[in-house]
Amino acid sequence: MVKGKRLQVVGSGMATPTPRRRIASGSPFEPVVGFSRALRVGDRVLVAGTAPIWPDGSCEPDPRAQAARCLEIILAALAEAGAGPEHVVRTRMYLVDPADWEAVGRAHGAVFAEHHPASTMVVVAALLDDRWRVEIEAEAVLGEG
Repeated sequence: MVKGKRLQVVGSGMATPTPRRRIASGSPFEPVVGFSRALRVGDRVLVAGTAPIWPDGSCEPDPRAQAARCLEIILAALAEAGAGPEHVVRTRMYLVDPADWEAVGRAHGAVFAEHHPASTMVVVAALLDDRWRVEIEAEAVLGEG
C-alpha cells in the first residue's frame, strides 16, 4: 500500500493509487487515535463517528441537541469534501439509551427529510464520554446514482 493512497486494480491488472483527501476537524482524538474526521476517496466521502462536542469542550445534555451538533459537524466535514446532505447514502446512529430514539431521529429527519439515506440506530453500552448520548457517522457518494 502506498502511504495516503488506496490501490485500485485497472484493466491491465496493474494497481494505481486512488487519491485520498483527509478532512480534519481539530478533534483532540485525531492525532492520538490516528483517524480523520472524514476521508474522500474518489467519489466517496466517509465521515467517522462524530460526537456532540462544542468547540469549548462542552456537551449539551439533551439528546436532540446532541444529535443536531453531531450532524452540524458531519455537514461541515462533508462540505469541506465537496458534498452535502443530498449526497449522503448511509448514516449510523449509536445511542446509549433506547428512549432517545425519537429525539435523535427528529434531529436526523430535520437534516435528511428530503434525501432519506439508508440509516441504522444501534443501542450501545456506552460511548467514550459519559456525557455523550449519541454518536453519528455518515457515508456519501458524489457520483451519479
